[in-house]
Amino acid sequence: MSEQCPTTPQDPAATDSRPAPRAGTPCWIDLFTHDIEGAKTFYGELFGWDLTDTGEEFGHYTMATREGHPVGGLMAAMNPDGSVPDPAEQPTAWTVYLATDDAAATAEAIPAAGGTVLFPPMEVPGLGHMSVAQDPSGAAVGFWQAAPFAGFDTPGTPGTPTWFELMTKDFDVAEPFYRGVFGWDAVRMPSDDDSFRYATDQGGEGASAGLCDASPWLPEQVPSYWRPYIAVENCDRAAEQVAALGGSVLDGPMDSPFGRVATIADPQGGSLQIIDSSRAQQG
Repeated sequence: MSEQCPTTPQDPAATDSRPAPRAGTPCWIDLFTHDIEGAKTFYGELFGWDLTDTGEEFGHYTMATREGHPVGGLMAAMNPDGSVPDPAEQPTAWTVYLATDDAAATAEAIPAAGGTVLFPPMEVPGLGHMSVAQDPSGAAVGFWQAAPFAGFDTPGTPGTPTWFELMTKDFDVAEPFYRGVFGWDAVRMPSDDDSFRYATDQGGEGASAGLCDASPWLPEQVPSYWRPYIAVENCDRAAEQVAALGGSVLDGPMDSPFGRVATIADPQGGSLQIIDSSRAQQG
């Protein structure tokens, strides 16, 4: 969501009757982009998204759906005063939003846990309340209180979100932050290498997001960040399509314990993961 993200009665959000997601779990993604029309073309072609402009009244926030499932949003880069930010200072990027039962209480808890609220919770009329914060490791993370819009559907089918991951440069401050503010159990994954640390928000089938210690390999100039995974029918073919659409394949495709995966970037540099849907539905 964004500061311009209310919807219209024609959007699936307007009649959402699904239960609110469990607090602390990812519930929405959106793209802040310096080329909204180019982003619509890229993601519409790559993921088969249907894209609906919510109109001038709502800052032309674009709702994305796949076969009727809400999957995310796209918004043109803009400051609150209407000016366009410098791409070097506010680059194209995806934001992951975590569910909360009380946006105001979450905002109050963030500073005490070492984070920063970037703007106070705001009401999105008829849908819920949202805000964005910076965790103590430097990553931007959104939070959303459903009222009644529950966020995306995640059936694991092609074109839908399936996993969400914080690549942090300071695991030791990020882990207690997400435990304290969002109620994560932060269950550590076993590893033969003590230098690799990875935790999930919950254990077993309840896991919906990961916390990865990326400090050994993230370049100094790259801050901590959240990244979504989008399911595709075939990772290798999708990677070829990324290049044909003017994007970049940053890593992979490669096999992983959770399916064939690749890191991609859209033509404006917004990065995310793609993963084979056959494995995404199993995992």
